[in-house]
Amino acid sequence: MLRTSLRSITKNTLKSRNFSSTTIRMGVTVDTISPGDGKTFPQVGDTVHIHYVGTLQDGSTFDSSRDRGSPFITAIGVGRVIRGWDEGVPKLSLGEKANLTITPDYGYGPRGFPPVIPPNSTLKFEVELLKITH
Repeated sequence: MLRTSLRSITKNTLKSRNFSSTTIRMGVTVDTISPGDGKTFPQVGDTVHIHYVGTLQDGSTFDSSRDRGSPFITAIGVGRVIRGWDEGVPKLSLGEKANLTITPDYGYGPRGFPPVIPPNSTLKFEVELLKITH
């Protein structure tokens, strides 16, 4: 019940500030920062080019394609990345910039990714979908 109430409060706050929020599944929330084209979405197996900055709940950055100066390129929806990306990225349209908030069960779970990501960490990724190749 508390989780539902918090989600309602969060959604109402986001709406009042002109943000949109879409909960994909229990472990992934997509909060749009700036919309994409609204019509071109990645499909399972497509290759996506994404800039991202990954942070922990305390705000510390654990990885960034922007810092490396090169977008991350991967097939999406086929298990090559964490589940939160496989389920969240296909909800983005080409050019969209969004925050993906991923709970541990859709991230790295109880093992984490030592020494960078502690066990049971909620992750936040600011992502920008730059290109989709079918």
